[in-house]
Amino acid sequence: MIIVHATPETEQGTTGTEQQFADMQAYNEEMLRAGVFVDGQGLHPTAKGAHVSFENGEWVVTDGPFAESKELVAGFTIIDVSSREEAIEWLRKWPVSCAPAPGQALELRQVLAAEDFGDAYTPELREREEQMRADAARAAARG
Repeated sequence: MIIVHATPETEQGTTGTEQQFADMQAYNEEMLRAGVFVDGQGLHPTAKGAHVSFENGEWVVTDGPFAESKELVAGFTIIDVSSREEAIEWLRKWPVSCAPAPGQALELRQVLAAEDFGDAYTPELREREEQMRADAARAAARG
């Protein structure tokens, strides 16, 4: 997963220029043709979000906006590649017009797979997860 961190501009609701949209679309299309693009989305500013925490046995909701934009997520891209090195090569192709500001970076994180969870993730739980994902895909296809 490629994580795009928020900036003061994205937290104000600025979404990008026509050139940035065109560049990012071309990049995503290149990844799609290569068979590595899974999904990618931008996120609304934290002012439209909430933090939900569990404190003293109760759920507590704190409405946005949140401080420290360098630690907030503004968007993500999920790719399916065979190695960390291949993922980094795709990051190096990130559109320059959408590059992070000086002092900020795109963050690369590996998504956990079923085998990463060990014995606690039983075959029955894996089967339920696979069924849920299949059901979700069918629901999404129906629109």
